[in-house]
Amino acid sequence: MAHTPAPRLSPTRESRRLRALRDYAILDTPQEAVFDDIVQLASLFCETPIALVSLVDAGRQWFKAEVGLGTRETPLEASICAHAILEQDLLVVPDTLGDPRFRENPLVAGEPGLRFYAGALLKSPDGMPVGTVCVLDTRPRELTPAQLDGLRRLARQVMNQLELRRIVRDAQRTEGRLIGLIAAAGHDVKAPLRSANYALERIERVFPDAVDLCAKGTRALATVDRQLTQLLAVASTGAQIDPTVTTDLGDVFLVLSSQWTADARRRGISLSLPPVLLKVRGPDALIETLLGNLLSNAMKNTPGGGRVDVTAKEDADQIAITVADNGVGIAADRQGAIFDAFRQVDPEAEGLGLGLWIVGQIAASLQATVQVESEQGKGSRFTVRLPKADRSQRVA
Repeated sequence: MAHTPAPRLSPTRESRRLRALRDYAILDTPQEAVFDDIVQLASLFCETPIALVSLVDAGRQWFKAEVGLGTRETPLEASICAHAILEQDLLVVPDTLGDPRFRENPLVAGEPGLRFYAGALLKSPDGMPVGTVCVLDTRPRELTPAQLDGLRRLARQVMNQLELRRIVRDAQRTEGRLIGLIAAAGHDVKAPLRSANYALERIERVFPDAVDLCAKGTRALATVDRQLTQLLAVASTGAQIDPTVTTDLGDVFLVLSSQWTADARRRGISLSLPPVLLKVRGPDALIETLLGNLLSNAMKNTPGGGRVDVTAKEDADQIAITVADNGVGIAADRQGAIFDAFRQVDPEAEGLGLGLWIVGQIAASLQATVQVESEQGKGSRFTVRLPKADRSQRVA
């Protein structure tokens, strides 16, 4: 008997579903650590060799992240996820050979010989199913209630990531709505981070061998939480930057040193943040956030044994602050997009890919400029030029 693909939704509903999927502008984007971590956790927690973030397109299923399958897409005709999006919440297939919908599926009857499937739906806010977070195995099996609950939680994290990207992209198109949209995104996404941390704690208790992976996940979530907090800080300032407020750069350098010295030591990186006696125009919180994100970017992209140097000097009516590293550098053809939201210099780096976007947004609000010099394999040099404070201005 020939394999029969999944039934299609009604034309109207399928059109709405595909429109919802494409509104996220996620298809055919590069790998990102935040999604790779989710499939790694799904595979570990559900004890399956294969896990996917699967998005069901018009003629294919495309995988934003995968572990154990070795491909980024398969034809829609062979998609088990195309059946899953017909469900309300979960699709669990304990044994594909025992289910007439799947026993002749080419991915079941042939390589890789899939025998088990469990997928938690990815649904847009208006209920349109766009894909799944799914786990698969080459032998029949069952998942425990706790594992199914974990799969649902991971699916919620994927949707939060997709929604945040959509909101920020829409805000960039409609500058007047930027503040409210960023604030909404930050508040909506911060709460589920607690659920993800809870899931990591459960995984660590059940699988002691996964301590290192859980620690990596916890650090990544902390980075995401910090960047969302910074988004809210950007949103709270809006366009109302008091031109009379100044910031002592020496104090900012002390704060950055206290935040990053231990991390640099842990990574085996030499960090230089010498004292400075300079003042710039702008609120201290925004300047700390701007320079902190540049420093974070340098640290992420510098291997152990490397160095990161932060310096500041007067340059006419400006203060030039430079964050330089001898890390991986940035390819010339990628330098034009590094200040876009959700772009990573290294696709495996932690965080959301918002750090340099935040730098660009804050720089614009402070009437500052950011210059980038970089060579792949030799490092990067970011120079921020901030307006120098007048003696009459008050310190923040």
